[in-house]
Amino acid sequence: MFNRYAGADPRELLPGVSLRTLAHGERTLLAEVRMVRGAVIPEHRHPQEQTGYLVSGRLEFSIDGAKLVAEPGSSWSLPADLPHGASALEDSIVVEVFSPAREDYLPR
Repeated sequence: MFNRYAGADPRELLPGVSLRTLAHGERTLLAEVRMVRGAVIPEHRHPQEQTGYLVSGRLEFSIDGAKLVAEPGSSWSLPADLPHGASALEDSIVVEVFSPAREDYLPR
């Protein structure tokens, strides 16, 4: 599958948080997440492993109760079912991979 960036429509997940699914296969999904300063993704968990890279901005993560600050170039890999959330300290752009693919993030 080959997708052109311009063809992927973003959708709002939460106030100040938008998702653009860039590509997906049977077992993985690649997404761009944009967060405006002050946006919050509440603590949650899901059955997918999540690997991410912070392109720009600053995020504060809560990962299994620990607080961590990510800056551009930071990356992470979270196992399935691990409680985590994030707050945008600045406008931020993240690229993430989910495995298996998140069905709720598939293009509609």
